[in-house]
Amino acid sequence: MLPRSTIATLAVSTALFATPVWAQAMPATVDQPVEITYYNYNLASTGIGAEATSGMIAEFEAANPNITVNAVPVQSTEMVSRTQADLAAGIGPDVTQTVFDDLAYTIDNFGAVALEDIVPAEELAAHFEGMSENGLNLGRLNGKAYALAYTFSTPVLFYNADLFRAAGLDPDQPPSTWDALREAGLAIAEQTDASPFEAAIVGAGSGGDDWVLQSVILSNGGRTLSQDRTTLTFAEPEAVQAVQMMRDLHDAGVYGATDLGSSMESMAAGQLAMYLTSSVLQAYLIAGSDGKFELRSAAMPGFGDRPASPTNSGSGLVIHTADPLKQRAAWELMKFMTSREAYTTITSQIGYVPLRTDIVTDPAYLGDWVADHPLVQPNLDQLERLEPWVAYPGPNYRQINSLMMDAMEMAVFGGADVEATLAQAQANAQSLMP
Repeated sequence: MLPRSTIATLAVSTALFATPVWAQAMPATVDQPVEITYYNYNLASTGIGAEATSGMIAEFEAANPNITVNAVPVQSTEMVSRTQADLAAGIGPDVTQTVFDDLAYTIDNFGAVALEDIVPAEELAAHFEGMSENGLNLGRLNGKAYALAYTFSTPVLFYNADLFRAAGLDPDQPPSTWDALREAGLAIAEQTDASPFEAAIVGAGSGGDDWVLQSVILSNGGRTLSQDRTTLTFAEPEAVQAVQMMRDLHDAGVYGATDLGSSMESMAAGQLAMYLTSSVLQAYLIAGSDGKFELRSAAMPGFGDRPASPTNSGSGLVIHTADPLKQRAAWELMKFMTSREAYTTITSQIGYVPLRTDIVTDPAYLGDWVADHPLVQPNLDQLERLEPWVAYPGPNYRQINSLMMDAMEMAVFGGADVEATLAQAQANAQSLMP
């Protein structure tokens, strides 16, 4: 998933969409015709993401003749508003592809169903076998799995090996720390005409999303929200230090304040040396660099000897229906879309990291493809340290995010005092917490 623009917060009555008490158990199989509605944002994209998703849905229907999937393309920025409106009208979705920072709000307001409440424990455990535990944790809240991680990615440092050589740097030794990235950026600025570094962390380059920012702050031992989900912490010392580091990179002429589209185009054109962004851009960047320069990738930089703590972008699949037969059909769809075969398609054709780590070296699935595509390796390696993208609580979660991200942009790119700017924004945002 690419970063999304900030959208208005939608206040919905919790009571209206409260999770119902299940009157009967989900059947063991789908032995009669049933139709389920599936809201999917990959279908709303252009190119291979929509094509691959349509193909997987067609394969599912062929393998499950009693289940018809009404697949509805919905932009990720419109998923919450569309789900709200359609549920209120009684025509809501049975399954949604929910962006992780919308998950808490979805659970509280849209009748999201915990898998443990409807799927037999043995069946759930069997499907989870071979999956990354860190990946599974992305969909868990309050001790239960409300979302099954589906399409997600980690922050990857893409870099231009040719520009490294031109600047007298060793492309076999990409920067593993922010101090090293600063030094590499200064050398590139001095020795080449290229821009040293851009990122999807703050400002227009982030698209308004904070998942990469959360990664940077976590990597320095900070958080944006307390563990008990009651207190915002993005103005605490560890967070301030991380943001000050980015400010220093910008002031030194290393970190450029550019928008998402410009950064993508510059990297693909060979005019940008380093780009920290979603791994899902891999296919786009490979296509752009082909025949022009050597594109490589590395893990996200960390602070000193401390390994980076990558978070995730992306989505999980969430069940909303209270009808037992539709729940079974929805669960069958979820199982299919997170199967070994599906993740072979999702990773190789769309670019997301596979939730199923057991297929990475298996030649029947991704083994040969991974061997032929070394750029994916940092993404796979970071699964071992993956931390969930934190969703802010309450109906004002998007305003909270906006206040924080606006302050971050001013602190990094706008010349404002870092500590004072973040402290004021945190106080304002805390007043919106439930």
